[in-house]
Amino acid sequence: MTTAYLGLGANLSDRAANLAEAARRIASADVRVLRVSSSWETAPRGILDQPWFLNQVIEVETDLSAMQLFHHLQEIEREMGRVRAERDGPRLIDIDILLYGDQQVSEPDLEIPHPRMAERRFVLEPLAELASALRHPVTGKTVQEMLVKVKDQVARAV
Repeated sequence: MTTAYLGLGANLSDRAANLAEAARRIASADVRVLRVSSSWETAPRGILDQPWFLNQVIEVETDLSAMQLFHHLQEIEREMGRVRAERDGPRLIDIDILLYGDQQVSEPDLEIPHPRMAERRFVLEPLAELASALRHPVTGKTVQEMLVKVKDQVARAV
């Protein structure tokens, strides 16, 4: 079994309900949800003219490979109505694999650790709630050490 951390985000419709529904669907015979962070509200990045996001991190345990987990999560996004119209655009749900054990994965559709997680307070705040001492498998920095560098970004617990 591998412990993985998933980042969830939503900024359309009932954001909290979308996150809860995604967490419910993630739990399956192959994926056990261990812990769920509180939700954090954050300003959009990239495309600024859109609603604020609600984000959280889920700690899971799975015997799926990283690629199998990725496909499972993409299917959940599709079933929930996710449309990939533009990068950084509004979305009903977004589910990213942030960390998958201490593994590094570099595939055309999947990169683990998530390549931008260290730059995003909306990922690091909820991840720190669950595992502040967890180390990034490439940089060796803890989640808490990475979080200090993004404290200037707007994020608030809700």
